Amino acid sequence: MLPDIKKQLDYYVNEYNQPSFIETDPISIPKQYTLKQDIEISAFWVAMLAWGQRKTIINKANELFGLMDNAPYDFIRNHTEKERKPFLQFKHRTFQPLDTLYFLEFLQYYYQHHDTLENAFLKGWSPKHEDMEQALVHFHDFFFSLPDAPQRTRKHVATPARKSSCKRLNMFLRWMVRDDQNGVDFGLWKEIKKSQLLIPLDVHVDRVARKLGLLKRKQTDWLAVKELTAKLKAFDPEDPVKYDFALFGMGVLQYDNFKK
Repeated sequence: MLPDIKKQLDYYVNEYNQPSFIETDPISIPKQYTLKQDIEISAFWVAMLAWGQRKTIINKANELFGLMDNAPYDFIRNHTEKERKPFLQFKHRTFQPLDTLYFLEFLQYYYQHHDTLENAFLKGWSPKHEDMEQALVHFHDFFFSLPDAPQRTRKHVATPARKSSCKRLNMFLRWMVRDDQNGVDFGLWKEIKKSQLLIPLDVHVDRVARKLGLLKRKQTDWLAVKELTAKLKAFDPEDPVKYDFALFGMGVLQYDNFKK
């Protein structure tokens, strides 16, 4: 059965890992930029906002970066306290103005001291690590290390320490790390290995993975992410997260059977 599953997943990877995927996906937001830091900032923030309908996520992200004159890096580095006032009107579902203000504060602090957001993920990372678990734990702790970090905002940046599936962070890392010349993922970061990435486990991926028998754990949590990624590594040890395209695509389009 597993060889048949791999064959079908490979088919759908080729089907959806294409530039045509970009237009209706939140990754279309960072695709508007060419400067590395603009891409990082917009990709990170839109990934953190990525719950709900994709069209709504894209609209809210366009609203957010419009407040930055569509120059995220320049705004983040150079804005004044007064220029944060318009962001008091920005919210998306449970992401409230207080959360927005802290994101602005942290990112300004960070980019005034660092050239790339990759360094924030490398703090807890080692090339010897099997995956990104420790890096994600360290990133969360670092992100909320400023003295006035609001407790409520912590829920918007997940961590394996709370057993979260970390879907949005894993999606962001896929965007930044994977580079297969297909034009969807950016492949901007060169230290982290594709083999260390973990599957972004959303409701669509979860449903299809269970239907295919690739996921047995009842809870959709961090251990489920590890379980599913391990199964996908059996299909491609070097690039298991490429199967996100297949599982997500099959889930969104509600395929109930393998393609014959």
